[in-house]
Amino acid sequence: MNNKNKWLFVVLTLVFIGAVVLWYYSPWRNVYEVRGKITEPNSLSIQEEVIIPVELQYGIPVDSFIIEEGRVRRNETLASILQKLGVSNQSIYETTQKGKGIFNPRRIVRGQKYTTFFTLDTISELAYLVYEEDKANFIVFQFIDSISVYPYHKKIDTVLTKRSGVITTSLYVDMMAQDASPLLVNDLADIFGWEIDFFRLNKGDIFKVIYNEHRIDSQLVGIGRIHGAYFESFGKQSYAVYFEQDSIGDYFDTTGNSLQKSLLKYPIKFSRISSRYTGRRYHPVLKRFKAHLGTDFAAPTGTPIRSVGTGIVEKAGYTRGNGNYVKIRHNSTYTTGYLHMSRIAKGIRSGVKVKQGQLIGYVGSTGLATGPHLCYRFWKHGTQVDALKVDLPPANPVKKDNLSDYKKSMNEMRAELDEIEVRYE
Repeated sequence: MNNKNKWLFVVLTLVFIGAVVLWYYSPWRNVYEVRGKITEPNSLSIQEEVIIPVELQYGIPVDSFIIEEGRVRRNETLASILQKLGVSNQSIYETTQKGKGIFNPRRIVRGQKYTTFFTLDTISELAYLVYEEDKANFIVFQFIDSISVYPYHKKIDTVLTKRSGVITTSLYVDMMAQDASPLLVNDLADIFGWEIDFFRLNKGDIFKVIYNEHRIDSQLVGIGRIHGAYFESFGKQSYAVYFEQDSIGDYFDTTGNSLQKSLLKYPIKFSRISSRYTGRRYHPVLKRFKAHLGTDFAAPTGTPIRSVGTGIVEKAGYTRGNGNYVKIRHNSTYTTGYLHMSRIAKGIRSGVKVKQGQLIGYVGSTGLATGPHLCYRFWKHGTQVDALKVDLPPANPVKKDNLSDYKKSMNEMRAELDEIEVRYE
């Protein structure tokens, strides 16, 4: 091989080696391999990123703190609770300043729950305190990084619920056996109050109801509107359908007549009648027979008492026999009285106008009373009568212009109620 050919061979060899080196380090090599061999660049597989969800409580990561619960004790204040938890006076002052317009420290209530979040450091410090106003609303006090105060709200889910049952003991007991809310019993008593005597139900009576339940984290926290209900008592069938006209809702029967009256039937939420209106009753305090011109509702001390209708307070005070009492004139025909209160509600005094359902006082045993109860009195044209038997005028029926729409809604709701199965145990 002559010298010329030798040099040509050397040059070609170097060029080939250089090309191989360039190809090995070239990004195009990876592209070719991906397209041709359907492999990942550099023959390395890509692992998917696994995201582990962080558990939050009140928007705070629970795995970062030591969490404890407590309740506000008697005479405790926000400041005393924070002091007990190791917060400095300066930080407490700053907290009250930051919380203006968000939380009033005077609103802290004995028995309410609060949750503390302490850091996991060697010297554990309070990072958050969450005060529970109710099941849906909370106030968060933050001490980590910087002090701040802000509200936190849990989502309330509305669930359409259907219930039915057969009376075996009482509406209250049978509803509670189904884990229903006592509020549902109260609302049914208000809707059917003038149609059905809930204190004299018959074993075997039937109820059905379609309504909204309010739930937080799947737990029942309250009830919403009752859309429709059915009650069969002593063979009498009663339907109630909610319907709005002129932006005002009411409950009507199958013919469009209102089930409501000008006055509520019961002055306290569903309880127990301990003594009825009678011309002769043995008085437990006076130890003699005399007329009892009222209806006694037995209830725990402090149970709220409501005005059965809109009216003007005629009297609000104390007498030896009545104890703390309120008397309300609703119109020229009807007047009601509420006796033996533990205390009269704030702002209730002679001459004040009250609305139907407004709080006027609390059940007690003041005056001539042996135990906590409400003695409910009723006057018609100045004469005392049995409040549970008085014949009150009904509220306005469905208007003629709305009757067609109501019948459509009523028929649909009635069909839904009729489809609900009632189980006889």
